[in-house]
Amino acid sequence: MEWQAEGTVLARRPHGETAVILDVLTDLHGRHSGLVPGGVSQKRAAMLQPGSRLDLRWRARRDDQLGTFAVEPLRLRSGLLADPLALAGLNAVCSLLVFALPERDPHPVLARDTERLLDLMETGTDWGNDYLQWEMRLLDEMGFGLDLTSCAVTGAQQGLAYVSPRSGRAVSREGAGEWADRLLPLPGILGGAGDNRGYGLAEGLAITGHFLTARIAGELVGRPVPAARHRLVDRLTRGQPKRDH
Repeated sequence: MEWQAEGTVLARRPHGETAVILDVLTDLHGRHSGLVPGGVSQKRAAMLQPGSRLDLRWRARRDDQLGTFAVEPLRLRSGLLADPLALAGLNAVCSLLVFALPERDPHPVLARDTERLLDLMETGTDWGNDYLQWEMRLLDEMGFGLDLTSCAVTGAQQGLAYVSPRSGRAVSREGAGEWADRLLPLPGILGGAGDNRGYGLAEGLAITGHFLTARIAGELVGRPVPAARHRLVDRLTRGQPKRDH
């Protein structure tokens, strides 16, 4: 068995005295692992860091084996390691992908969105909103996408103010009624109307965080959401005002 593709390093761990096992993300082969002989050498270690873009050739006798990677560097993204916020973003993205994605299950749209996000992080531009949209994409790819197009109660497409923490559906103020205090506020950044237009990244990440915890961690994976995600959210929302429902 053999294939060749470009991929981005998500994680690496030592194997024996001289090898490492790489976890990479590719368009067509999804999250895929493989052994890199000699991967602990100083020359190779520099290009096998999370975020690095590699040309990969995977070989194994059978498809169900770990197999080995032959690797060549394409882009090392050293800028991600130089900026503390970008490094926190890189760690969160890689940790969530390893946490959520079944191995060898292709998600080409998510893979391309991940590349775009890492590129934005490396440029140093304001990428917080892009990260929020990436978490929305991750939920969708895992089968837990949110429906924020119309009210789950009235069907209205206007005046959307909340998200149901159970269904992931939007709810209008009229539809919420006396249940409003049990719902998540829908910020303007995700289409919230009225007073909610002033709500922003913190509220958006609270919504995606709820469903990452309740759906992916609770129903799919059975482990807590990676701490790297919590550390990034703390950095992105530090200093933002806290709003009540």
